[in-house]
Amino acid sequence: MIVCHCQHISDRDIHAAIDWMRNADTDTIITPGKIYHALGKRADCGGCMPLFLSTMRSNGNLEVPAELRGLRNTKRA
Repeated sequence: MIVCHCQHISDRDIHAAIDWMRNADTDTIITPGKIYHALGKRADCGGCMPLFLSTMRSNGNLEVPAELRGLRNTKRA
């Protein structure tokens, strides 16, 4: 299914980019910008962002690395 019509990005492209990034670096934080960059594309109008994010969230490899989870809840000294 086409997710981004402006850049012709499909759900398969998004999943492949996430899987590739996770395999290349298990500790990376995956963002939409990194996915566009990995695919050699740039965001255009942003109309696809809700579907783009939903597609990202459906990928099991998107999880934040364990050692980085909960950082917002830690108190700063």
